[in-house]
Amino acid sequence: MVKSRDKSTGNIIAAIITAKNFIEKNYGCRKDDFIMADALKEKAVSFLQLAAKGDVRSAFQKYVGKGFRHHNAFFRGDAESLRKAMEENASYYPDKIFDVKQVMAEGDRVMLYSHVKQNKEELGKAIVHIFRFQNGQIVEMWDIGQQIPENSPNENGMF
Repeated sequence: MVKSRDKSTGNIIAAIITAKNFIEKNYGCRKDDFIMADALKEKAVSFLQLAAKGDVRSAFQKYVGKGFRHHNAFFRGDAESLRKAMEENASYYPDKIFDVKQVMAEGDRVMLYSHVKQNKEELGKAIVHIFRFQNGQIVEMWDIGQQIPENSPNENGMF
């Protein structure tokens, strides 16, 4: 009985190794790539959650790396300018609602698709944040947003 179970377990392990080798060979990714992608996704989400709660300084200290730059057209492209703008926004809107809808990662990039409301009464915006990581830290960020219309002809909604 034990021998047949060992043989069955061996077959399962062989199948897993075969699948792993197939993925690595044909798609150029390894198990470690998936683990790293998950870690970067968690960091990107945590950064934005802290900022939305008003703990912007902690978000920057914990997750932003040296040489950080961003591409928001309304502020200078350095970390300090964006941090100050995010702190100001948090002080104006202490009840901000930040709801992540999708998170994707590929290589050193993470993309979040979120629903952001400055207060519970407004419809809010659909926001896409794209992060580039280096050595586990955010070193570059892009963000774009679209106001959610009150009356949309699209029956699928924005989310």
